[in-house]
Amino acid sequence: MNVDALAALWQEVTGEPLPPVTFTGDEHVLPGRYRVAHAAAVCVAATTLAADAGSKVHIGHAAEAFRSERHLRPPADLWTPLSGDYRTADGWVRLHANYPHHAAAILRALGVPEDGVRAEAARRRAVDVEESVLAEGGAAAAMRTREEWLTDGPGAAIRTEPLVAIERIDETGQRDSVVGAQRPANGPGPAALAGVRVLDLTHVIAGPVGGRALAAHGADVLHVGAAHLPVLEQLVLDTGFGKRSCHLDLRAEPDRLRALVSGADVFLQSYRPGALAAKGFGARDLAAMRPGIVVVELAAYGHTGPWRDRRGFDSLVQMSCGIAAGDPPAPLPVQALDHATGWLAAFGTIAALRRRATEGGSWRVRLSLARTAEWLHDLGRRDDVPVREVDVRPFLDETDSDFGRLTHLRVPGARIRPAGPRRPGRDPAEWW
Repeated sequence: MNVDALAALWQEVTGEPLPPVTFTGDEHVLPGRYRVAHAAAVCVAATTLAADAGSKVHIGHAAEAFRSERHLRPPADLWTPLSGDYRTADGWVRLHANYPHHAAAILRALGVPEDGVRAEAARRRAVDVEESVLAEGGAAAAMRTREEWLTDGPGAAIRTEPLVAIERIDETGQRDSVVGAQRPANGPGPAALAGVRVLDLTHVIAGPVGGRALAAHGADVLHVGAAHLPVLEQLVLDTGFGKRSCHLDLRAEPDRLRALVSGADVFLQSYRPGALAAKGFGARDLAAMRPGIVVVELAAYGHTGPWRDRRGFDSLVQMSCGIAAGDPPAPLPVQALDHATGWLAAFGTIAALRRRATEGGSWRVRLSLARTAEWLHDLGRRDDVPVREVDVRPFLDETDSDFGRLTHLRVPGARIRPAGPRRPGRDPAEWW
């Protein structure tokens, strides 16, 4: 495997030359025209190296981690019947209906019951379906070609954003010789992130994958949800390893979140840009509450372009940016934009913690699914060779959880064996 992509990523994020790294296994373990396994190996290697967790990466293990939900036993079904690709009068559109309120928005936008959606979509232009669903608060994406994405869409603007943007946002946090609250960088403790407290305000896949990776390297990750918000239990099963889970209603209990922020090292969130800032929890607000904090922000369609406020998910971004272009659409074999962005978020978090330790200040890390898509596009295409199936048995484990005993894929490079996922809201909203 060529390490040029990893070396470039490492240099861009850390400012340092790439340390020695060894890849084993074969890149040709996933179908499709994009180099998804290569991307997976790069993301896992960057995070593992940053966490001082070794210099060997198995490409097959990394690739399977990008579809970790498929290895859960009991199995998890991630898609509702209404979610999927629909032929339109001029092409295709994808509807995302895994959350009940998004399904309801689709039905309102199209003015038909669920069994009439396919026929109604076929009567309309793809962009018209997309715009009407978005206007109702739903999630949809018309299929675009690469050229349309770069000229008529936000692609050109998104390409100007760094893949992993790291900036110091406040200098009041004093330089600290520790990575976490108590532990020095690189130990002591079971892992490099022992003592690091992470507030995880993310949902779906990308953000939770990032939190899971940080937990696998020793961080104390507290996921913050709310009892009134819908949860996809299948994804909690996959991404909840190593985390505690509390409920907190921001509408009525902002002071409780402020109390948690005051004791946190990392604030990881995947709300749409500006949503938390409107509630008083923007990056600079957080730096004022807790000087020295690292704020990690994930978005779908970038942080600066014309679609920055647009609701999006991995499968929708694939449709929008030309990755899935075809008749019918040809999506990636895994939700690689989600998983890659999550792993890159973990890498960026560790890099920012180390910058804080040497330079002081509070830091912001920004990533987006769409920018990750551009990076994947730039990796080129894979050779047209037969796919070699990975024997995942060496990478599987069994762990007890609040949902029973689970068979699951181990997090590649993990320095500890994280506890199993916990039911949403079962823990108090406080640090240990």
